Amino acid sequence: MELFNSALGKNITFMHPPFFIIRGFIGIPNVKYYFVFLCFVYIVSVLGNTAVMAVIYLDHNLRAAKYIAVFNLAFVDLFGSSALVPKVLDIFLFNHNIIPYNDCLTFLFFCYTCLSMQSFNLVALAYDRLVAIIYPLHYQVMVTNRFMFSLIASFWLFAVVAVIISVGLITRLSICKSVVINSYFCDHGQIYRLACNDNFPNDVVSFLYPVLIFWLPLAFILLSYLYIGYTLAKVATVQEGIKAFKTCTAHLLSVVVYFIPLLITFTLMEKIHPNSRIINLSLTSVFPPMLNPIIYVLQTKEIKVSMKKILKVTGRSKVTNRK
Repeated sequence: MELFNSALGKNITFMHPPFFIIRGFIGIPNVKYYFVFLCFVYIVSVLGNTAVMAVIYLDHNLRAAKYIAVFNLAFVDLFGSSALVPKVLDIFLFNHNIIPYNDCLTFLFFCYTCLSMQSFNLVALAYDRLVAIIYPLHYQVMVTNRFMFSLIASFWLFAVVAVIISVGLITRLSICKSVVINSYFCDHGQIYRLACNDNFPNDVVSFLYPVLIFWLPLAFILLSYLYIGYTLAKVATVQEGIKAFKTCTAHLLSVVVYFIPLLITFTLMEKIHPNSRIINLSLTSVFPPMLNPIIYVLQTKEIKVSMKKILKVTGRSKVTNRK
């Protein structure tokens, strides 16, 4: 961040606190039961996403462009859960709610990067379904493995740069109002409002970030499915349309799991109690990584068949070793 600061101005001293205090779940009755639930969610997330990644890696039949995006989604879900949940449990379950300044910014970076990539992965999968249904004869040419790798890499680059800018702008703030963050993690919005110097650039970022990471991806996904529905209604029979949409079931469920809770929370943000808002937001962070692997295993025939084959081979090898 020194390079970032030197580019914006030299000989400027910023007042950084030695630590922040995370107080998101303070005052919520019986909150320890919620943390036990988070432990369960995290374990399921780790097992489920690891299994999906292993199946895609081991089965050469799943080396298609679509499964590159599914593999990356599982990786981001695993990485994001591991960046968030253990730290949240450490902060609130073991009362380690004092977090050093630099650690807090690192925590923010990983959480926001993974949150961004979850959204972008759903965009990549929406594009895959759009081309597969609307242009099936050109699918192999338009959605190659190389194209999907490039698309996901560009998303990673954009997400990392966007979050680095957000973190860099925080280092330009002098924190003097308080060191208490009323959230369950080091939230950008909560931190920059504690500053006593000009935080207008952070205000702009806090407006642009949801637009780029949330609203634009959601708009693209909705328009993609509207176009798919419109095209199928013109050229396909009802049965053909249903069959085509069945290939989108896993993706649609992941979109619902990720976006609907956020939409509800943002819509009712001013009307619900701050504690309820914090719990709702924390659930929207941990539920998609848990449910996505379950959705893709149950709703994707190729992954389901591949997992059964791997389990059969593993079972046979165990029986052989016992003999």
